[in-house]
Amino acid sequence: MYDFAIVGGGIVGLSTGMALTKRYPGAKIVMIEKEKDWAHHQTGNNSGVIHSGIYYKPGSFKAKFAREGNESMVEFCKEHGIAYDVCGKVIVATEQKEIPLMENLYKRGLENDLDVVRISKEELKEIEPHVNGLGAVRVPICGIADYKGVARKFADIVQEGGGEFRLETKVENVVEKTDGVTIETNRGTINARFLINCAGLQSDRVAKMTGMKTGMKIVPFRGEYYELTPEKHHLVKHLIYPVPNPDFPFLGVHFTRMINGGVHAGPNAVLAFKREGYNKTDINVKDLAEVLTYPGFWKMAMPNMKEGMKEYVRSFSKKAFLHSLQRLIPELTEKDIVPTHAGVRAQALMQDGSMVDDFAIFAGTNSLHVCNAPSPAATASIQIGNAVVDRIAESSQILERFA
Repeated sequence: MYDFAIVGGGIVGLSTGMALTKRYPGAKIVMIEKEKDWAHHQTGNNSGVIHSGIYYKPGSFKAKFAREGNESMVEFCKEHGIAYDVCGKVIVATEQKEIPLMENLYKRGLENDLDVVRISKEELKEIEPHVNGLGAVRVPICGIADYKGVARKFADIVQEGGGEFRLETKVENVVEKTDGVTIETNRGTINARFLINCAGLQSDRVAKMTGMKTGMKIVPFRGEYYELTPEKHHLVKHLIYPVPNPDFPFLGVHFTRMINGGVHAGPNAVLAFKREGYNKTDINVKDLAEVLTYPGFWKMAMPNMKEGMKEYVRSFSKKAFLHSLQRLIPELTEKDIVPTHAGVRAQALMQDGSMVDDFAIFAGTNSLHVCNAPSPAATASIQIGNAVVDRIAESSQILERFA
């Protein structure tokens, strides 16, 4: 009998395991991951950005945890020799109508206690000479990190604390009882006193197995990227983002410096036809049917149909994708960008069509479920792990044995 079973070996699950080993030395912990390695999905395919929290509602978990996580992630990388670079970010207004939106974003940054600076067109040209803009918000604390390396170090710390690992182990059913949980997998049954669900793209399904009613469903959105050819890397000095379109719930295509020295351009945001559908041809009938029969999807999709169709055009047309990138860097040509890997965002949608815009944690009898942890979850992973452990202490009698 384990004390804690964590389902999901992404950066949030591993951070939670690390937090448990530090808070409760001697606890018996098992980490269950259906893939053959850690950080295989959202963590391993994200852009690697260390976010600031500028976009998020003041007082929200995302705003608080991203701000605090920015600092703790940099410190963790320093301490453990993991590659990172605090290169800074500019959020650029390219049209006159975006100036008020940029001003609102600047004010939100101040409300979130961030060190943000408004810069003029001339000041932008000094630091990003190839960028077309009327002005920008500069966020100096943003950066990039090797999140796969971070996840591996989290795993090392869990293992050093006595945690056990079950890779290539898929959860097929969960029975939650008054005295614990029984987890049925493709490799046998695991019994634990407490279950922590950090299953990312599958988190709502794991929650449903326990009888938890979250009122939300995970809808997968694929984000496709291009990469700048090496001779064009010099065009990007910082992270370069557009001012977000207020009529669309994603940030728009942008330029991201990568920890390996490359520069990625993107992503778009299109519905994936499979929960883990990284390619256009990936289709899972069950996954797709779940989305298309979910009322919340259509209530979200219909008002965003016009922008959504533009995203699909960008998905199939390199020229259209390039045109979006040229708003920020006009001198780019088709030969300057080449397709690279895609990521999938696990976005929770409510029945009324609203996107869940904050991290969401639900408590069962002997379980906790992290059911919405897309970006900036990697940045905030240490904070999320600590918050989960705090919630366990509040909600369960299991910890009496550690008193």
